[in-house]
Amino acid sequence: MAGTPPEPPRRDWLELGAAGSAGPGSEVPPDEPDAAAKPTGRARAARAAAAFGPALRAAAGRAAAGAGAARRALGRAAGHPAVGRAAAGAGRAWAPVGRVLRRVPWRRSAAIAAVLAVAAALGTFVYALATLPVNGGLVVEPTSSALVVRSEAGQAFATRGIIKGAKLSPRDVPPVLAQAIVAIEDRRFYDHPGIDLRGLARAALRNAAAGGTREGGSTLTQQLVRMMYLSQDRTLKRKVQEAVLALWLESQLDKQEILTRYLNTAYFGAGVYGADAAAQRYFGKPARDLTLPEAAMLAGLVRAPSQLAPHRNLDGARGRAAQVLDAMTETGAITREQAEAAKRSPATVQVPTETPVGTNYFVDAVADAAKGLIGTGPADATVRSTLDLTLQNIAESVLARRLDGDGERRKVGQGAIVAMAPDGAILAMVGGRDYADSQFNRATQARRQPGSLFKLFVYLTALRNGYRPDSVMVDRPTQIGEWEPENYGGRYRGSVTLRTAFAQSVNTVAVQLAEAVGLPAVIATARGLGVQSELPSVPSLALGSAETTLMEMTRAYAAVAAGTETVEPYTIRQITSRDQTLYNRPPVAPAPMRDATARAGMVDLLAAVVREGTGKAARVAVPSGGKTGTTQDYRDAWFVGFAADLVVGVWVGNDDNSPMEGVTGGDMPAQIWRDVVTQALAARAKSAKAARPTTAVSLPPPEARPAPEARPARGGAVNGTPAVVDTGTLDFDGTTVRLLGVDGLGGRNARELGRYLRRRDVACLPAGEGDGFRCTLDGQDLSELILFNGGGRASADATPELLAAEEQARSNRIGIWRR
Repeated sequence: MAGTPPEPPRRDWLELGAAGSAGPGSEVPPDEPDAAAKPTGRARAARAAAAFGPALRAAAGRAAAGAGAARRALGRAAGHPAVGRAAAGAGRAWAPVGRVLRRVPWRRSAAIAAVLAVAAALGTFVYALATLPVNGGLVVEPTSSALVVRSEAGQAFATRGIIKGAKLSPRDVPPVLAQAIVAIEDRRFYDHPGIDLRGLARAALRNAAAGGTREGGSTLTQQLVRMMYLSQDRTLKRKVQEAVLALWLESQLDKQEILTRYLNTAYFGAGVYGADAAAQRYFGKPARDLTLPEAAMLAGLVRAPSQLAPHRNLDGARGRAAQVLDAMTETGAITREQAEAAKRSPATVQVPTETPVGTNYFVDAVADAAKGLIGTGPADATVRSTLDLTLQNIAESVLARRLDGDGERRKVGQGAIVAMAPDGAILAMVGGRDYADSQFNRATQARRQPGSLFKLFVYLTALRNGYRPDSVMVDRPTQIGEWEPENYGGRYRGSVTLRTAFAQSVNTVAVQLAEAVGLPAVIATARGLGVQSELPSVPSLALGSAETTLMEMTRAYAAVAAGTETVEPYTIRQITSRDQTLYNRPPVAPAPMRDATARAGMVDLLAAVVREGTGKAARVAVPSGGKTGTTQDYRDAWFVGFAADLVVGVWVGNDDNSPMEGVTGGDMPAQIWRDVVTQALAARAKSAKAARPTTAVSLPPPEARPAPEARPARGGAVNGTPAVVDTGTLDFDGTTVRLLGVDGLGGRNARELGRYLRRRDVACLPAGEGDGFRCTLDGQDLSELILFNGGGRASADATPELLAAEEQARSNRIGIWRR
């Protein structure tokens, strides 16, 4: 074609190489170049550029003429010898690698890879064996022996320390527990050599289907060696060590010994290790006495002990126990009928692992007393204490109600209560408003001025020295040295009897009596009645300027009430450890008070305080006596008194010793004392009535029995949508129903309950011996619901279930227990 430049002459690869290197006539194969004639990189680049130049220019020209010509030009350029020479250069660079690959046949590669894998596995195995821990595995921190505390009635309500239990021997393992553990944890336990390949495969398939870990493949033997020797790390090394040790352990021990060691080592929650410790902790019995439902529950705990611990998640523990029973049925350990019967009567926790908050002050005292009696022995111990759980709950509730109601307004931050029997048995102890906030026991540790409460010792000393309740003294200004006591209110009464002076707490008469009989005699009387605090011999001592404790003052008043020389407070009746009795409180025959006439006169004076004096707010329906005490600037207020066979001491004040807002002993303390004693006597009367034997009289059915007056219908039920009077009282169109076990509250609590019950049906039935009703809402016990949510306080007729509901609310700090 005209205008088209002529194509350059074609030159083959050898010619291009000869022209650019060795000259005409030389022949050097491109794959074996002569080292001496090898061109430099710059020269090769120049020759390549010279060779490509014409071809590219021709291609550009043809591109201008047409696409087809351009493609042909590019094709010819691609086939140019220079391109071939560049490819040959790359081939020469990779030639050594190719020669190596040709020397190693590909068919041997798989064998080499297999050898390397085996070597790596063998190395891992050897490393795992070489690093087996000498002292690895389970480490249980050393703890003091556990103390299980039971009430006076025998109900276990608290524990201290970690229950260790006994180490089971193979013959001690109850068959029902062994069957339960094997059924739920390792069904092929008696068939495999320590490792269950079938179980591993099954677990892998189920986990793959579930998309996560749902089932483990470890045998009981593997679990045991992991607990005894290894860590809980999920590593390949640990799994190899676990498998090796499992095989070794199976070669050393028989199956029964392995299972026994597993049961002695496994963790069952609540800080306990071993089946016997778990049986003691949850059910209050040794492992050998476990029932089928209890064994199923324990077997179900080992998979998730913290999550399923029955003291915190009883429903979850029972659900897991049902799965264990189904597994036992599948393995043939029990029949379907046995499993269903066990599900209908599931295990119930007998020993709480968390002490009810309010009883902790008492449990502290028990723990100290037990240590003094039996030391810190290696075995777990059970204490039968003097605590009356009903009275304890009453004392806690009354104090909380008073402090919550008037405490802030009257600047009262704390309080304490001690209740004891005339022989010194401590029936209830409240050492403060909230044990969780402060473990300082204000009943036994706080030393405060008792004020006029101390006048007991002054007047008793005077009565022993010939004075009588009708003896006349003159209430007048009195001065001893530079000190001049004043009466409350600043007025004087003139001539008064000792009875009136004591009842009205006249200070001047007390000081005159102390001067007359001598302060050393007054101090001796106080010491004889149990006051151990320092008592300085100063005139103001007669008015309670020395510091004492509530426990000391309560025991002194108890001695007067009982007519004995002294009363020794105690909290423990018996201590046992398994089947051994470590301590029994010996019978004590208290010495009668040496001057019966003086004692009778003192009781007369104490009764006058409640009847007509400063303690009128403490009046109850039975004969009683007591004394108020108030210190300067209202920093302390007391009331200690007795009624029937109960002695109760009450103190209120502030930990920082700041003044209260006009609170005297005859005010809040006397009211607290009255509420506690009234409810306690009612509860004791009800308990005594229930305990009395009944004659064999045929009674009509419940619906035909005459009902108490307080019941709205003759033995009948009440249904409908009620109005709320307070959280313990409902009104059904003019028919009033009192909820059993609830001391109702008004105000916001009642309004909230009213909103909750709005347009909802409530069904009520008479319950108990009194006028209480058990009401249900959607199948739930309304009394329990109210107490559980902190909507009221438990009353004297509350059942153990209701008391537990209130304690739960207190522990959770909800409703009225919120701080």
